[in-house]
This record gives sequence, C-alpha cells and structure tokens, in this order.
Amino acid sequence: MQRLQLDPLTADAFRPFGDVIDADTSCERLTINDGRTARHHALAMVECLGAGAGGTISIFRADPVDEAFVLRKMERHPLGSQAFINTSGHPYAIVVAPAGALDETEIRGFLAHAGQSVNYRPGVWHHYLLALEQPSDFVVVDRIGPGDNCDEQLLETPLQLALGS
Repeated sequence: MQRLQLDPLTADAFRPFGDVIDADTSCERLTINDGRTARHHALAMVECLGAGAGGTISIFRADPVDEAFVLRKMERHPLGSQAFINTSGHPYAIVVAPAGALDETEIRGFLAHAGQSVNYRPGVWHHYLLALEQPSDFVVVDRIGPGDNCDEQLLETPLQLALGS
C-alpha cells in the first residue's frame, strides 16, 4: 500500500490532465448582462470524439471517503472530455495520471476546495469521484454515443489518500 499526498489544485499543476474550472483561473473575462455579470469565458472545452457522439449533462452524487479508503483502479474516457462541476460546496480529492499507458509512478493527487471544478481531457486516467466531508453533488458534462468510452485498469499498488497532513 502506498500513500498519495494531495497537492493544492491549481490551473498550472493540473494543466497536463485538463482544466480547472473556477472564478480564479486566468481566462478572458467579459462584462455582460448590463454590467451586472462577469463571464469567465471558455474555462474548458467539451470534447466529443467519434461519429454520432454528443454531449450530455448529468448529476452524480458521491458518498464521502476517508483516509481508510483504498484506491484500487483508475479509469479513462478516450473518446471525450469529462467535466465535474462541484455544486455541493465541499472539498474533494482528485487522483489523475497522464493519458497513454497507465504509469503508476505518474499518479498525482490534488485537493480541490469547495469552489473548484475540473475538466479531464480525453484519455486522462482518473479515479472516480472522491468526496471528502459529506455526500456531494457534481454536474457532469460528458460524452454519449457509440464506441467504447470507458477503460478501467487495476492498480498494481493500491493507494490511500494522505488526508491528515
């Protein structure tokens, strides 16, 4: 068993895996709605690869994990991006590895604060949702359509999250 340290989630650190979606990430900002709204424009791009593919919006409700939870597998979606918009206002953990063959030495962990969300690029390995404090809802923007768009791989070395430090 190996312990995985969680780094703070920042746009620069997460860039190899996808996009951070929050109001602090650098982007084009537009003033709209008679000057009453700031649009943080194009924080992430939705990618739906393959003939007949489209996008869908769902809600996922994740039960919380604690330090005893063991991560045993990773998954990836080679045909589309997958965005997780945190609507519950609770922090959560993110575990990712670069696209390509899964290299367990490249697995990274991030701690997302309550106002942060992410968009995984196609093919990026990630663990499923890891809510931390309470059951948490996420709006998920995902690809649907023909083709096999979910690969799972067991980890040779299971991981536990280092939440206490």
